[in-house]
Amino acid sequence: MLDFRYHAVTIVAILVALTLGVLLGVAIGDKGLVSSAENDLRSNLRQVIHDRNKNIETLKGEIKDQAAVEKATYPLLVSGRLPGQRVALIYLGDNDEKITSLVKQALQGTGATLQLDASVRMPLDVQGLADRAKGTRYQAMVTDQTLIDPFGSRMGRQLIYGGSLIRAERSILFRSASGRLTPPATAAIVVRNEPTDLTDTQKKQVQDFEAGFMRGLRSTPAPLVGVGTTTTDPAQTGWYRDQGASSVSDLDEFSGRASLVFVLAGNDGAYGRGAGEQLLPALTGGTSDTP
Repeated sequence: MLDFRYHAVTIVAILVALTLGVLLGVAIGDKGLVSSAENDLRSNLRQVIHDRNKNIETLKGEIKDQAAVEKATYPLLVSGRLPGQRVALIYLGDNDEKITSLVKQALQGTGATLQLDASVRMPLDVQGLADRAKGTRYQAMVTDQTLIDPFGSRMGRQLIYGGSLIRAERSILFRSASGRLTPPATAAIVVRNEPTDLTDTQKKQVQDFEAGFMRGLRSTPAPLVGVGTTTTDPAQTGWYRDQGASSVSDLDEFSGRASLVFVLAGNDGAYGRGAGEQLLPALTGGTSDTP
C-alpha cells in the first residue's frame, strides 16, 4: 500500500515544478512582459516614495506649527502661578541633566526658583552619615539600621522646615548638590533612579531611606511631586503614588511641564498619557500662594 504522505510530497513536487516552469517560460519567452511589469513596479514605487516624502514634509510643518503654538501658549498658562516658590529637585540616585533642564524650562515665568538640585548618594554611606549625626540618636545607624527610615524622614522634613542636621549631612548625603539649603525649600520634586548593582543590604538601606524621606516630605504642607519622561524605564509613577506623592510622567512634553507647574501650585494627581493618568489638571485661573 502506498503511503499517503508519499502522494502528498509528490503532488507538492509537481506543483513546484509547474510553477517554476511557468515562471521560467515567462522570463524566457516573453521578456517584453517582464520588462513592462518591472517598469510598472518601479513607477509605482517612485510614486509611493514621492507621496511619503510629501506626507513627511506636511507633518514637519504641522509639528513646527504646534511647537510655535505651545511656545506662545505656555507663558499664558503658567505666568505668575508660583510666586516666591523655592523648589528643591532631589534625585534618589544619579541625576539626569535632561530632567533638570526640563524642570528649569517648566519653571520659567512662574515666579518660582530652582533653589536646590541634588542627588542622594547611592549606596548610602551609612558610616559617614552616622559620623555627621553625632549628638543625635542617628549616630547609632551603623549598628542599628532601623534608624535609617526615621533618619530619612528627618532629612525630608528638614528639607522643607530647615534644620542643622541636614546642613551637617549635606556633603555625605548628596553625591552632588548645587544651590542652597537655606532658606528651606517650599516645594519638592523627586526623581527616583535607584541603581541596580546594590547588594541586598544596600538595597534595604536605600529602600528604608527612600520610604522615610518621602514620608518626611509628605508630612509637610509643601507640594510633593515625582517626575519622569515618556522614555523613563522603568517608569516610577506607581512608586510615587504609593509614597503619597503626585506624579508627572511626561515632563518632556508640553502638557507634562504645564502639569508640573499646576501640581506645584496645589493640584494633586497623576498626570501623563499612561493608564490611570490625566493629561492635564484642571486649568483654573489665578495664582498660588507660597506655602
